[in-house]
Amino acid sequence: MTIRPAVPADAAPVVALRTSVYPYLVRGEHATRRLITSPPPGEDWAGFVAERDGEVAGWVAAYRNPRSGLGQISLLHVHPSARRQGLGAGLFAAAAGHLRSLGVRRTAATTTVEAVEFARRFGFAPTRELRYSALDLAAFSAPSPAPDGIRLVPMRDLDEQALYAADMAAATDEPGDVPGQPSPYPTWRYEIWDNPGMDRDASTAALAGSEIVSFSLLVRDGDRVWSDMTATVPPWRGRGLARAVKAEALHRAAANGVRTAFTSNDESNVPMLAVNTRLGYRPVATQLACLADL
Repeated sequence: MTIRPAVPADAAPVVALRTSVYPYLVRGEHATRRLITSPPPGEDWAGFVAERDGEVAGWVAAYRNPRSGLGQISLLHVHPSARRQGLGAGLFAAAAGHLRSLGVRRTAATTTVEAVEFARRFGFAPTRELRYSALDLAAFSAPSPAPDGIRLVPMRDLDEQALYAADMAAATDEPGDVPGQPSPYPTWRYEIWDNPGMDRDASTAALAGSEIVSFSLLVRDGDRVWSDMTATVPPWRGRGLARAVKAEALHRAAANGVRTAFTSNDESNVPMLAVNTRLGYRPVATQLACLADL
């Protein structure tokens, strides 16, 4: 067994491992290689892999979350055939050591229900429940017309600064363990505007005149998409816009060969859970958000 920093050549085996362990998560090889090669600005990001017999059998990332101010240990996972051999503990030690070197003393993570006792061993306490859901787009029906006075346009036609402003306005009350701060523009641009997996033809925004009032962003890998964010700016909520933009985005994705859509929601986000249920999403997994002092 070897724990080492990730290198660009790890992108393909890491994506294969992630798809095996978490089939409901979507991040392609190109985006993963970019993350390893050119991490997000201002996050002090680091990735680590666990090798067993020369093969990648585990992965974890650790960084400073600019929105929460907390550390984040992200997606620690080990291939089922390599578990209970110390790889998970070794990956955690590498991630925690990186965060400590940055002066981070409190960190967030997520865990599956099955692995919660492993997380507790390292001081993590569950705080929130997260629901992961899937939608088979083979039978997805055409969306209803947009509300009167609203135009639905693809992300490709949007202005970068206008989308950033709408995202920051809509994300002020996003569920979290601590009150979130707006994403710094360089972070947002890296994660959203310049994301190589962002489907700019399917991702959709609702415009009232020239103002973006709601949007749904989809990240694609092959015939799967991930709902990166669906949100409505506060003054425009309660008018069905989130459902309208997400339905239109999914319809466009399906028309372009996507077969399955995935999303996740905090269990406290009742309005968005209702939107997804009406669209036909069905739960496929539960994870728990956790916090720990390092």
